Amino acid sequence: MLQDGGTMTATATAADVVKDTTTQAFMKDVIEESKHQPVLVDFWAPWCGPCRSMAPHFEAVAAKLEPKLRLAKVDTDAEPELGARYNIRSIPTLILFRDGEPSAAVIGAQPKGAIERSLGLVAA
Repeated sequence: MLQDGGTMTATATAADVVKDTTTQAFMKDVIEESKHQPVLVDFWAPWCGPCRSMAPHFEAVAAKLEPKLRLAKVDTDAEPELGARYNIRSIPTLILFRDGEPSAAVIGAQPKGAIERSLGLVAA
């Protein structure tokens, strides 16, 4: 849960920092928001086993870096236009957006530390 100042409270969970987004909301949720802070977008699908098993790792990264990072999720089955726009060929795919543009990507299931390093979120 976020306080009025935008900081995490002691009762906040990883799910509190995750935003499900749609094609219609993507501009606001990701592009505009990434001009203020990085937004990590998880492209996934409900039938994808690796997506489901990796989701807690992605959420942990976002919770660890909150409020300096936001996590948005895009269901590629429900939002195929976004999958096509960002050339998603394999899921899970994570794309980090900064200043309104994609800046790094991780494709496939990865350990949490590798995700952070690959996206430039921590020093290698």
